[in-house]
Amino acid sequence: MIITELQNQLEECTQCEVLGEIDYKVSDDTILKPDIVLTCGETNESYLTKAPEIVVEIISKSTAKRDEKYKFEIYEKEKVNYYILVYPNDLRAKVYKLKDSKYDKEGDFLQESYDFEETTCNVGLDFERVFKRFR
Repeated sequence: MIITELQNQLEECTQCEVLGEIDYKVSDDTILKPDIVLTCGETNESYLTKAPEIVVEIISKSTAKRDEKYKFEIYEKEKVNYYILVYPNDLRAKVYKLKDSKYDKEGDFLQESYDFEETTCNVGLDFERVFKRFR
């Protein structure tokens, strides 16, 4: 649902694309596979080589620690503008925005909308719509 929400907003903006489960090569020994990314200006189709503008991770019991700590620190260091942790069991999302090289929590979103101002293409997410089918 998040992929569709973002893709629908990119019809007028051809510089960016939304991808699901693509490898992000941070370094020769670090490759991550985010659940969803918004990437702009990337030319390599098989994997990402530069930081996406938005990364979304869907949290499960088995991935929570890795997504909340390990990946959080890497995405912050790599200067991913927005990091979104989605908790489908709680119908909640945490949005983090990079400010002065550190993530600042923008809030917990249940039914609210959020506009991503620091992206090449202006996009936003309506979390009420994102979680609607799970209610």
